[in-house]
Amino acid sequence: MITVTDTAKKQAIRLMEDEGKSGFFIRVGVQGGGCSGLMYQLTFDNEEKEDDKTFEDNGVKVVVDKKSFLYLLGTTLDFSGGLNGKGFIFKNPNADRTCGCGESFSV
Repeated sequence: MITVTDTAKKQAIRLMEDEGKSGFFIRVGVQGGGCSGLMYQLTFDNEEKEDDKTFEDNGVKVVVDKKSFLYLLGTTLDFSGGLNGKGFIFKNPNADRTCGCGESFSV
């Protein structure tokens, strides 16, 4: 399961509406790269694939591809608009190490 905070929910809905993607869902994933070895991906999508895992939390649909699922299990998706940077934040209990910017991790 992936948890979505109220702040992340509000921002995601606002961004989807601004981009004309009302009714889309959040797709999160992991790919190789970044300074810690793995990078998070977040996009808005409207097509599910056969092996996707689908969750709903806080009224938000979140879809994860099969390969990324084990890396993201138990993750909380949040949003920060503070002075230290603005964007979605992944609070991942599976990450052993994260980079300074929080956009990449290792397990």
